[in-house]
Amino acid sequence: MTAPEGLFVLEGRPTAQLIADQLREQIVQGVFRPGQQINESVLSGQLRTSRGPVREALQRLAQEGILVSHRNRGVFVLELSAGDIKEIYAVREAVESTAANTLLDAGKEQINDTCQVLKGIVKDMAKQVAVSDWQAIARLDMEFHTSFVAGAGNTRLIRIYKTLAAESRMCILNLEVSYPRADVLVEEHQNLLDLLEAGDRKGLLKAIKQHMQTAVEDLTAPTQAKESITGENSPRDVD
Repeated sequence: MTAPEGLFVLEGRPTAQLIADQLREQIVQGVFRPGQQINESVLSGQLRTSRGPVREALQRLAQEGILVSHRNRGVFVLELSAGDIKEIYAVREAVESTAANTLLDAGKEQINDTCQVLKGIVKDMAKQVAVSDWQAIARLDMEFHTSFVAGAGNTRLIRIYKTLAAESRMCILNLEVSYPRADVLVEEHQNLLDLLEAGDRKGLLKAIKQHMQTAVEDLTAPTQAKESITGENSPRDVD
């Protein structure tokens, strides 16, 4: 692997967590492509740090599922199949539905605080949709949902969702698809916001389910077409 020049710069004392956080962001932005090997020695040389923190960072990302370790071959960026996408969005639906119920039970003040954050994100999203900046749209899309989950105040839900958010951005950007329904993207998120603000539990849970199902349909269509043509439907060799 040849590390991209200026991949990222460590701030202060190099730590495994800092390396993992910044490498995760580079992966979801597509700097490292699905299936690409991450070479521990090359990365540590570029970062001017020992291999220990880099090795630990790679192990953390492998535990999250963003990287895959193949015995005697090395560490590679996860290649997402249609099945992976369905699993990711099924778990997202479960986590967001739990967060919605928790948030609605928390009271008006907590709901209002969350809605204020979400309104700003939707406004920014509309600007990026207008100029078709897919990197920014993908980031804001997941920022909306991550802020929604964070509004529930459950630290474990937030921790789980961090990995789901990264994987979702990989789905959107690394599968080389644009949002096929960009014209209704802002509308869908505004609808989720409106239902939360109104305290409409039944409507919000239904909208979350529909939002996730539609995303799966959009994102798996090109993947399933590719698999049907190439026969790429065998299980991955994950050791």
